[in-house]
Amino acid sequence: MGMPKPRPMYSVDEYLAIERASEERHEYLDGQIYAMAGESEEHGDITVNIAATFHGQLKGTPCRARLKDTKVRSGPIPQSGRSMSGMYSYPDVVVICGEREFHDAHTDVILNPTAIVEVLSPSTEAFDRGEKFNRLGTWNPILKDYLLVLQDRPQVDHYSRQADGGWSFHRYSGLEASVAIPSIGCTLKLADVYDRIVFLPSSDS
Repeated sequence: MGMPKPRPMYSVDEYLAIERASEERHEYLDGQIYAMAGESEEHGDITVNIAATFHGQLKGTPCRARLKDTKVRSGPIPQSGRSMSGMYSYPDVVVICGEREFHDAHTDVILNPTAIVEVLSPSTEAFDRGEKFNRLGTWNPILKDYLLVLQDRPQVDHYSRQADGGWSFHRYSGLEASVAIPSIGCTLKLADVYDRIVFLPSSDS
């Protein structure tokens, strides 16, 4: 049996050039490019519900929400040429407060996210909870809040950066719950997050 072919490696500059010419979205991690899977109907509804909630509450503030077409850099400033270190990801929802800081003149890669929301999928949950969170928190010191939203039940996991740089964790469950996000002055009511979402009965009910 033949050996599996190694995945090609790309520099940050090569990735960004490919991505900006592509109709599909890809994320980047240390030289590797990964195609992003399509979203479920529930994923799409939840993402839009969150963005709509933020939009209303952020009016008149220095903060703005962006949907999943804005990249965030989590890594060192790349050296021109063959630099391969870092992660470039597309959060489902990202909130930026104050003057936006960009990777380059294309203004499509953000350097100063204040809050990030990811709607979890089975194929990405482990990465979103682990490596992605670690890199986002390490390389984006201005990031204050990281929220993980489940699709199959009303639950939001909220990581909030503390004054000492560590993270606190709170889990909110049930449609009656709400999540306060002080860094952006918003509150997410789970009833609004899961509007139009029909949950299947759990196996233990």
